[in-house]
Order: sequence, then structure tokens, then C-alpha cells
Amino acid sequence: MKLSAYPSAPKSLRRNAVTALIIGIFVFLMAYFAGFTAEFLTDAFSAPETGSSSPELRDSLIPSLVLGLLVGGNILLLLSCKVKHQMMIVWAELLVLFLLFFYSFDLEISFILEKLPFLLTRGVTTTLYVSLISIVVAFTLALIGSISKLSDNGIAMGIASFYTSFFRGVPLLAQLFLIYLGLPQIGIIVDPVPAGIAALSLCYGAYMTEIFRAGMQSIEKGQWEAAAALGLQKALAFRKVVLPQAFKIIIPPTGNSFIAMLKDSSLVSVVGVWDLMYVARAQGRADFRILEMLITAALIYWILSIMLELVQSRLERHFSKAVAH
Repeated sequence: MKLSAYPSAPKSLRRNAVTALIIGIFVFLMAYFAGFTAEFLTDAFSAPETGSSSPELRDSLIPSLVLGLLVGGNILLLLSCKVKHQMMIVWAELLVLFLLFFYSFDLEISFILEKLPFLLTRGVTTTLYVSLISIVVAFTLALIGSISKLSDNGIAMGIASFYTSFFRGVPLLAQLFLIYLGLPQIGIIVDPVPAGIAALSLCYGAYMTEIFRAGMQSIEKGQWEAAAALGLQKALAFRKVVLPQAFKIIIPPTGNSFIAMLKDSSLVSVVGVWDLMYVARAQGRADFRILEMLITAALIYWILSIMLELVQSRLERHFSKAVAH
């Protein structure tokens, strides 16, 4: 008789309840004595006042008990749900905690709502414009660089290896200044936006070159031989057989590079590009509300990153299905 891999419902419920109880008691005790210790230290180092009383354990009893019950009940709820629902609940709870943390800064919400349209129409538009062009150029550079490093041509290998070594070894901010301030020294004037695009493309193209190279090398030689046996030329075999299989390995780290590039695009603000970070600082500095604008910019960057993560997930599923078929 085959035993079930899952415990019976009553036994599972009892185990979850015990786990939640233990965690709740632990949180209660930690909060209980932490509150007492904080009150004790405050009274010990503050000036004595008439009628002041020494700290008592009961002063932190109710808040600690409430905290312990909340944490224990939350753990019991999570353990009783399916994995998918657990993830959704944790996301919602952490999001609420983050928003409460930001709300505790005494932010002026009306100021954020007033400046938000300008941040979206000017800052986000420029950030997306710079990022998308940089992604396309970096992807092209990575494809060319990886093919060059895997080729039998010593000149191509030398250029590609020097390119990846230099642009991975020099900080992105230094590359930006070298392009924006260095090229004019030899008579090449570069505007801020093209300079930012060039720096982002060259830097992340170098990182992605190694990602592409590793993905292509992971494909067995038998795939090349099978393509040759079918009469496919080497270029066609690479495009139709090898590259689709390599993309299954390439997409996850490449998606991470795209998200990192989106965030690093904020560096172009140092050369005067009116991207999201530049607009946020300028609007906040004018009204002495820099914190409001920086928090808003951070949340917008986060939302944009989530959108890229969703695109990355769809691409991963697409290429996984393509390889499976």
C-alpha cells in the first residue's frame, strides 16, 4: 500500500498550531523584555523627576502580548495556505510594512501627487528612452562579442577580450565621464544623452558578452554535427539550432543585467540628463522636499523593474517551450 506524501489534515493542523504558538511566545518574550530594558535604560540615564516611578514589567505586557498574538496568528495563517497563497500574503504584508515605514517619515502626500505627473512625463520617459536604446545596443554588442570570442580569428578574439576586460574593469561612472569629458579633448563633442547611452551600452554589453559566450558553450557539439548532417550551413545552424537553445540559459542572467541597467541609468543624471533621478532631485530641492521625491523615484524604479521581471518570465517560458518542442 502506497503511503501518502502529505500528512493528514488534523495532524498537519496541530503541527502548524504548535509552530505558530512557539514563534508567538518567542516574539512575545523578546518584545516584552526589550520594552522593559528600553524603559529601564531611559529612566537610568534621564534626569530624576519628582514622583517618577521605576519601570515595571507590566508596562510592556499588553503591547508585547498583542505583537506575539499577531505574529503567531500570521504564522498559523501562512502555514495553512498553499505555497502560491503564502507568497501572495507575504508580498502584501511586506508591501504594507514598507508603505507604513515610508509613511512614518511624515511625508507631504499632496506635494508628491502634485509633482508625480511631471516625474512620469519627463523623468520616466527619458529613463525608458535611454534604457531601451542601451539595452538594444548592449544586446548587439554582446552577441558580436561572444561570437568573436568563440571564433578562430585571433584579431576578433583579441578585440573582444580587450573590450570585455576594460569595460568590466572600469566603473560605469568613470566610463561616463571618459566619454562625456574625454572625447571633447580630441574634438569629438558628445551630448549628455548619447554619452549616457554609450556608457551604459558599452559597460553592460561587456558583461552580457560573457553571459552569451557561456550560454553558447553550453550547447553540445552534437547539435552542430546534427545541423551539418541536415545540410545546414554554419551561420544558419547557429541561428536556427544553437541560438534558440542557448537563449534558455542566456535569458535569466540577461534579464538581471537589464534590470541593473535600468537602475544604473540614474547615473546619467550627473551629466545633466533629465532622467527620473535628475527630475526627482531638482523638484525636491526647489521645495526642500527631497525625501518625498527620492522615495517616489525609488518606487517608480521598483515598478519598472517588476515590469521587466514579468517580460523576463514570459521570455523564459517561451524559450523553454521552444526547446522542449
